[in-house]
Amino acid sequence: MRRTRNAVYPLDIGGSNPSLSALESQNEISMNEKRKIFTIPKGYSKKDTAERLKWLESTTDFEYDDNLENQPEDLKGIIENHIGYMKIPMAVAGPLKIEGKYANGEFYVPICTLEGTLALSMTRGMIASHRSGGIHVSHIKQELSRAPVFIFDDLKKSDHFRKWIDDNFKKIKEIAESTTNYGKLLRIDQYPIQNFVILDFILDTGNAAGQNMVTLAAKNSCDYIKEKTGAEFFLESGFNSDKKASARNMIMGRGHSVIAETTISHSVIRSVLDADIENLKKYQEIGPTTTRLAGTEGCHLHVSNALTAIYLATGQDTACVAENSIGHYQIEPLENEVKFRLTLPSLTVGTVGGGTRLKPQQQNLKLIDCIEGDNASKKLAEIICASALALEISLFSALASHTFTKAHMKYGR
Repeated sequence: MRRTRNAVYPLDIGGSNPSLSALESQNEISMNEKRKIFTIPKGYSKKDTAERLKWLESTTDFEYDDNLENQPEDLKGIIENHIGYMKIPMAVAGPLKIEGKYANGEFYVPICTLEGTLALSMTRGMIASHRSGGIHVSHIKQELSRAPVFIFDDLKKSDHFRKWIDDNFKKIKEIAESTTNYGKLLRIDQYPIQNFVILDFILDTGNAAGQNMVTLAAKNSCDYIKEKTGAEFFLESGFNSDKKASARNMIMGRGHSVIAETTISHSVIRSVLDADIENLKKYQEIGPTTTRLAGTEGCHLHVSNALTAIYLATGQDTACVAENSIGHYQIEPLENEVKFRLTLPSLTVGTVGGGTRLKPQQQNLKLIDCIEGDNASKKLAEIICASALALEISLFSALASHTFTKAHMKYGR
């Protein structure tokens, strides 16, 4: 958790920037919070960037180094044929206030993007939720899978094979876990179809995203299974939907499964999000119908924007956005407030290994306190889900209030 000090944020993406006196008259925040209007200084000049770095240090007690770079010798396992670095613009969004199982407190979230308005829009959603108490987050589970397929020439053999797998799970688990210091084989789900049997190896991968971990664990296990049963296999059946959106991953999840929720008062919706409550209700009714018509998995506006931006900044495998950007976004209008919810069933993220070894990305993980502890990856997943919800809320409000185009014309070109 990072300590925050007073600041002021001018919001003008489809919404007004209420003054301190206006906030005080609303009686929506405590006396202590009334003295803390959190500001990320704006501007596009080199001087403005330097001011923001100073502000970030004074606000979070974190001294950010903009000149970190790995040596080529550090990049083994990350990239081949290396010729240099491509710098991507980076920003912070916040303050994000979270109450979760693993992430608690206020955060300024690092994001990398080439899309104008995204940083400001995410910040607007974070401020709106902050002024109404923050975002509640629940980490549901962490299960990454690799799904090899075994091939048989008749059903009797496949039936015997399936029973053998059940009977020998303890030994298979021992072999799978011998390949990793941190991974745990939770179960093997079986899916017989035609003359094939898919074995979906489900692992808890600790703080690693775990793609290589589950691959090695499944390969060694399948070699043992083939040795004992004679059954032929291919390591990847495609069933686990690695880097592909699927109904399987929507229902069962792959990686971290997280749900986020925030309740925002009508007055904050009007003053910060510049939205009409009735228009929010009307716009909510459209989504489930039109997304079903399009055949998309789930119902949301642009989860991939938040995921890609945070994945780049924190060293995640950005190709996983293809499978991770599925989810369910929904609002629930109440008497004087509106609940906003987002379920992300598949977040393939980690805080060790891969791109998290890069010094700039590692620094960003430190900025949000996701660098140490047994549950660092779960904490990161909660922060990502909460950030994605904030961005959904802001865009949803901009579309419902017809200010989306104006914002993009001002900041996105």
